[in-house]
Amino acid sequence: MRAPLSSLIAPLALLLLAPAGAPGAAPVNAAAAAAAPAAAPLDIVTRLPTREKVVVLSFDACEAVERMSLDRSITDLLVARSIPFTVFVGGRFARDNATALRELASHRFVDLENHTWSHPRDMRTLEDERVRSEVLRAAAMIREVSGRKTRFFRFPGGNADERTVALVESLGYTVVHWRWPEGDPDPAIDAAALVKQTLERTRAGDILIFHVNGRGWHTGEALPAILEGLAAKGFRFVSLPDYLPAR
Repeated sequence: MRAPLSSLIAPLALLLLAPAGAPGAAPVNAAAAAAAPAAAPLDIVTRLPTREKVVVLSFDACEAVERMSLDRSITDLLVARSIPFTVFVGGRFARDNATALRELASHRFVDLENHTWSHPRDMRTLEDERVRSEVLRAAAMIREVSGRKTRFFRFPGGNADERTVALVESLGYTVVHWRWPEGDPDPAIDAAALVKQTLERTRAGDILIFHVNGRGWHTGEALPAILEGLAAKGFRFVSLPDYLPAR
């Protein structure tokens, strides 16, 4: 077994995640998860293990109840410029956007990864078998639609603890979150604000998180200036698999 990813990454000070017992312990309930002291699982990737001036563009494509569609203003721009990016795809979203995802999968620089089947708000409240089911159902649908095998996983909302991380890792996944959130599902964060905060906050090795399911309200509008601004600062856009080891 390889060394823990915690030995490669910076402390996860920005993730406020409630802990549970050791792997295999009894599942926690919602009240317990909400009341538990804040802590951070040690094996979640929040940045690339490098000092190179590189950045990952990652996008969540999730769908809970309401059907959502791929924001083509984002993906068309990135594809046209052949810029590497990762989409963390929900299983329901993959089912409902099969044609679009199949098209994205035809590009080698596009990375499709796992973001649960139904995007439960807080997986810490789910029993072990439900956690596994959310991951496995999404993996099966993404593979059916795109032909891709997923190996990175992102928890909805970043809500995870030692138990749920261990369950996901037992399925062969590396958990990938972010160092700081863009907050683009908030309509009040307009394009100018997205550009400003991204150019000011981005550091070497950062994994940026946006949304590509129609809920990143101003992301498509802001993206050209973000790409140009980061490039002007000397950043290169890279793919997760190029910098993270496989389990």
